[in-house]
Amino acid sequence: MDNEKAWFVRRVVLSVLFLLIVAVPLFPELFGLDELTPFTQLAAFRPQCLVVVLVLALLMLVRRGWRIASALVAVLALVGTALTVPREFSRARQAPEGARVLTIMVANVLGGGARAADVAAVIRAQQPDLVSLPEAQADVREQISVQLQDLRYKGFTAQPIPAAPSATSVLVSASLGDVTFASEPGTTFGNIVVTAGNLGAVQLIAYHGYPPLAGAVPTWKHDLLKVRQWCSQDAPTVIAGDFNATVDHADFRNALNGYCRSVGPSIGSGLEGTWPADQPGVLRTQIDHVVATRQLEPETFATYSIHGTDHRAVVARVALKP
Repeated sequence: MDNEKAWFVRRVVLSVLFLLIVAVPLFPELFGLDELTPFTQLAAFRPQCLVVVLVLALLMLVRRGWRIASALVAVLALVGTALTVPREFSRARQAPEGARVLTIMVANVLGGGARAADVAAVIRAQQPDLVSLPEAQADVREQISVQLQDLRYKGFTAQPIPAAPSATSVLVSASLGDVTFASEPGTTFGNIVVTAGNLGAVQLIAYHGYPPLAGAVPTWKHDLLKVRQWCSQDAPTVIAGDFNATVDHADFRNALNGYCRSVGPSIGSGLEGTWPADQPGVLRTQIDHVVATRQLEPETFATYSIHGTDHRAVVARVALKP
């Protein structure tokens, strides 16, 4: 009897240790490890990891001695799943009558690798008010603009350093009038703030966050602090671009700061991955976002294939409450 109790205690202790081993990569922010490689990168694929962990827990049921560990791991995976499913089942609220609707597009063109004709085709079909083009230098922006001359889009590019990925461009519909373009300090790559014209109090921002590469996580965090600053402003604000972050990153959630919402997860499209585009949908994650402050109501979110880039384009609509 004593031996059986001893083995039971040992199984419990080992099961708890195994639970911790699984929990650390799944939820590194709980252990203060989310700013360390490889945990920062793994967090981007938490939904996929949850599926793998749940399957592992089910397979462990085969061995009697592993069942305590299996139960603990399964509970962990189910809790994580419960926190994730609202991204797929949330629904857009109907915009108030008379609300102004803005259509925003994001297309990371991979330093000009994307086929300009494909980008232009999506713009022509969706006719967005603003197109955010991360990694698009001025010549790439012009290649796209040439194919849209009849739609009269006005362009601007911010490129703080010679490297192509640092460039961010925008195309703004003539329907927004005589807008003003500006680039604010505080981000590693170019950002563009669009104001005035027919926007009224609204500001539209094209943004490209630094990727959380090994050794570059502090730079990634620094760029997200600028997003937090924009979200905290009083003006109705839309930030569109490649954030290189998902809602599973604590730093991204902190950047939204309760003042902003990412459109996709807010209306049930939070598991519609945008990167890497050459992988099946279940293996992609959503790092391209249209983020809007609380004065704007998320309406729609969709992604589109663009040849020659590792990102899918995003088109989202938000409604400004009257």
